[in-house]
Amino acid sequence: MVLERGGGVGLWARAVRDGLLYLVGPMALARLYGRRLGWRVDRRALRNTLLLALFVLPFYLVGSSLPTVRTYYPMWGVKPALSSFLPHAVGQFVIVLAAETYFRGLLCVGVREIGFKSVFISPVIYALQHASKPPIELLLSGPTDVLFGAVDYRSRSILPSVVAHGFGLTLLDWLVLHPPLFPPERVTGWLRWLPVPV
Repeated sequence: MVLERGGGVGLWARAVRDGLLYLVGPMALARLYGRRLGWRVDRRALRNTLLLALFVLPFYLVGSSLPTVRTYYPMWGVKPALSSFLPHAVGQFVIVLAAETYFRGLLCVGVREIGFKSVFISPVIYALQHASKPPIELLLSGPTDVLFGAVDYRSRSILPSVVAHGFGLTLLDWLVLHPPLFPPERVTGWLRWLPVPV
């Protein structure tokens, strides 16, 4: 992530790399070992997708007003014009689909026969992937991984985490490109009790 922010890797190069590593790789492993990665849509998955998306929505809305978040995002240069933003959103969604296929598909739903403890396989790795991001995001990444894993485990589908993560990240970028929804000083005041800069 640090190298990418420094201009080393563009959005579509990252989408291709992550697609191969986190999407094609897990698909090949799942096929080889007869596993399911949670690529299914049914009534339970749709209900849980809606509930998870509604639950994380306030985090993205409030987070978009935080100074550290506004400084970091969007990760790749994009303008608020739809002609620039829509391709950006598609590229990000590919990256999210790949990440969720790996973290929630392969490492959680794909090994669900070991029981609910499968949701605790990836939080540390997932958090390490967020080490160069704003401190509050790093702080929340482990618990978010467990939450997303638990919802996907119960759903037997990665649809909830793909939608919550994908649309949440797109919304965050869109909001950061515009004036804050909440005065940043008010939001930082609400969160001053946190042990990290916001």
